[in-house]
Amino acid sequence: MDISPPSTAHRRLAQLARQRFVDGLCAGLPALDKKLLDFLTELMGRTGTVRDMQLRRDAWMGYQTRHKAWVELMVRGWRGGLAQQSAPGRTAAMPMSDALALVGDDEVENRILASRMALTVAEQVGAPFDAVRQRTQHLEGRELASSDILRPEAQCLRLVEQWLEAGLKRDDLQLVLDPLQRELANLALAQYQALLKLYDEQGVAVPNDLRARVRRSTATGVSRAGALGPESGGAGLAAHSAAQGLPPPHVTPFPHTVAAAAGPGSPLVRARQRAQGVLMQLRRLLTQPVVAYDMVQPQPASAALVHALSAERVEADLYYSGMATLVEDYSPQAVVHVTNVVRERAAEFKKKASTAGEKAIIEVVALMFQSILSEDRIPPAVRVWFARLQVPVLRVALAEPEFFSNLTHPARQLIDRMGSCVLGFDASAISGTALEAEIRRIVQVIEQYPETGKRVFELVHGEFEKFLARFLTERQATSRIVSVAQQVEQRETLAIQYTIELRALLKDMPVRDEIRDFLFKTWAEVLAVSAVRDGPQHADTAAYKRAAADLVWAASAKPHRAERARVIQQLPALLQCLRQGLALIGVTGAQQDAQIKLLTDTLADAFLSKTASISQEHIDAMAKRLANLEDFISDETLGDMPLSADNIELLLGIDASSIHVIADNGAPVQEDVVAWAQQLPLGVWFTLDHNGASAQVQYVWHSQRKQLHLFAAMDGSSYLVQLKRLGAYLQAGLLTAQEEESLTLRATRDALTKIDANPERLFE
Repeated sequence: MDISPPSTAHRRLAQLARQRFVDGLCAGLPALDKKLLDFLTELMGRTGTVRDMQLRRDAWMGYQTRHKAWVELMVRGWRGGLAQQSAPGRTAAMPMSDALALVGDDEVENRILASRMALTVAEQVGAPFDAVRQRTQHLEGRELASSDILRPEAQCLRLVEQWLEAGLKRDDLQLVLDPLQRELANLALAQYQALLKLYDEQGVAVPNDLRARVRRSTATGVSRAGALGPESGGAGLAAHSAAQGLPPPHVTPFPHTVAAAAGPGSPLVRARQRAQGVLMQLRRLLTQPVVAYDMVQPQPASAALVHALSAERVEADLYYSGMATLVEDYSPQAVVHVTNVVRERAAEFKKKASTAGEKAIIEVVALMFQSILSEDRIPPAVRVWFARLQVPVLRVALAEPEFFSNLTHPARQLIDRMGSCVLGFDASAISGTALEAEIRRIVQVIEQYPETGKRVFELVHGEFEKFLARFLTERQATSRIVSVAQQVEQRETLAIQYTIELRALLKDMPVRDEIRDFLFKTWAEVLAVSAVRDGPQHADTAAYKRAAADLVWAASAKPHRAERARVIQQLPALLQCLRQGLALIGVTGAQQDAQIKLLTDTLADAFLSKTASISQEHIDAMAKRLANLEDFISDETLGDMPLSADNIELLLGIDASSIHVIADNGAPVQEDVVAWAQQLPLGVWFTLDHNGASAQVQYVWHSQRKQLHLFAAMDGSSYLVQLKRLGAYLQAGLLTAQEEESLTLRATRDALTKIDANPERLFE
């Protein structure tokens, strides 16, 4: 993170913030202590087995005896963390034993328990803590140390250590864990909010460009603000795996711009934190002493391992240059074979590795790819190509620790996007398609440029996104609907623009209310439809614009005989133009006659009016402005657009029988959910519950301003959804992703579960 060198005043303010934070925590300890005592007292009164009742009584008696000592030690421990952080020239770090046993080590058990607490605390304090972290880092010019007392994991670790130091039992701490972590979260949340108020009062704000960099780099920001502390590869991993249950990053994609805008209790924030928790487990696993992988400046891979990886590159070169013959087999049997090859390849690489860190990384990556290849909902033709990414991803993982702590690392993003797009196809539906060919091409490009690291993943990810935009809408039916939707948005945007412009032009003119309403509510739509269908400079569109100016003049006072004669002479042509425009938007028959009668009655009244007239100069200026209005149209969102399912065919001249239009209906929807809807990635498959019927749909298109969104079903029908209604469907659970989490995140979780059950495999 590029942060300017801090001044002395900035450092003092950051330390003052920590001091107030610790003071607030310590001040809240008596209330927390009382909550625990009340809980144990209530727990002791519950019925249960003789053993349970005895354990509860022992816990209550132990806490009664030692709780005051624990509170005093907690004050000392938290203030000690503050003193450690403020020591000049010192970078605090959590103490670590020189060697780490997989089971039975007290320090490891402390960290495991603290990590579980920190996960719950971090879920509740997420957004305020993240804001405090960013502002403090900005003041100090460096990131918060892992042991910084501002971090939830540091607070929880000291709490656990002081609990045991006071002579209380670890089992008793497990007994009160739920109320303890809940009350600690409430206490910490209040202190984070108080710090934000302090920073606001002092004018401390992170620059926008810095915020953007923080959001883009979760490795240096969000992931380090995660809930988990260092823990072992053994029992500690299981302690967290069961706690995960992520909302999908596809439906809950956490572009950080969305998550940052959400409130602390938002499901988006909670899901983002839980997702980061999975990566934090992995990061802690790799940085434990027995693995000792440097997550900041990793050592270059050993020569033997580099040679082995290079050999894989030579194999790819031979294959793609035609110098070797390999049969392309995309059958399920081929996938089984490829899975075995992945396992064997990892074993060979581990033999070449010279450090425990290299072996651990090779094993983690191999387990991730085994998980991906075992996903039978991915067509075999795609899984075979995914398997070839193992070595390129391993190269990146060895050189770039960010891969293990950043959900938006390009390698992860690419695999996730390709996976999310193919999970809805069966083998026959994707085999031989352009999508399969594009995935094959991407893998080949990545294999040919191993020395570029994540850069090649960034490039092909961008290319894949552009490909998706074309591929998802290339079917004739879908392409036609997209064209219609684009016209709908353009029409509605123009209608709003014309209305705004007419209001501005008529603001200071003496124009009758009937004429104003007609121009704002009806004629603006006529202008918009004509501009979309025929073009803004078409003769008909120009005539409709001129008619607006003529109508305003005709309806103004006419004190002179010459002006009245002119109105009588021009009226037939004006009325004919008005009728033609009304017909364009479907206003015909009796409805049109009633509208015209209202206008002619208003014009007749103008003959007798004694009010001020409108000068010809004003009318000419208005006509000129309307004639060139399109030059002033901006790309800014102008607010809610009305969308009607009834008039699409009439207005745009197409058959809309296969389009289900789901227009905004005023249903309340949270702002952060609307932002979430705007960030949905194309290609993801959803289950849509609309009017009691369930459909499997793929998100295939959104309009330029993201006001309209198109979902295509397997049966050829399509759903055109307006933005806020899309948010309402997401909020109500009527639109849900078919995958619970992204491909690489699920693969990471599976890898951690296997390592948890068999940690020795990391080093075999």
